[in-house]
Amino acid sequence: LLGSPQSLHAAVLASFAEPPRQRPDGSRVLWRVDQQARSEVVLYVVSPDEPDLTHLAEQAGWPTTGGWQTRPYGTFLGRITADDVWAFRLTANPVHSIRRVPAEPTKRTAHVTPRHQVEWLLNRQQDAGFAVLEKPEPREDLPPIDAYEVVAHSRKDLMFQKRGEKDTRTHQVKLTRVTFDGRLRVLDPAAFRRT
Repeated sequence: LLGSPQSLHAAVLASFAEPPRQRPDGSRVLWRVDQQARSEVVLYVVSPDEPDLTHLAEQAGWPTTGGWQTRPYGTFLGRITADDVWAFRLTANPVHSIRRVPAEPTKRTAHVTPRHQVEWLLNRQQDAGFAVLEKPEPREDLPPIDAYEVVAHSRKDLMFQKRGEKDTRTHQVKLTRVTFDGRLRVLDPAAFRRT
């Protein structure tokens, strides 16, 4: 299950009685897997509704050990205010659109270097209601991107087969997953909550 992002995504979505859909208020299901130690893997799920993870515990864990905890997220979100400073971890698939030949359609392509991945995050920060903190004394001899309190690490290419919506043929999908660790300041709490 952990080896297939497609299977894990389906398992997370199956944790809800009603199929989750993005709501008008922007709320949706987000999830991330962290490896805490060699033998400890943690699945974080943030969702508008409380999940029932029994099937995951039965399939991938030990169902009799009470393998998950839930906490209300709305209380936390309601306490976020402008100028709050937070440490963060974000796992994402940073992409951009390219066109190799002027007449062809654009193609979504992964950013593969840490510099481009951090730039991708920095380009989204204002619309997302936050600013990644700048280092107190950036060094002049380093690239400008190194002036921020953020690192991109743990890049992993994930591949799986997906069936097309309009035809029954399968095609290979490749995601480049990267984790960002850093510190940020909340600028617009409402936009930050939607992010």
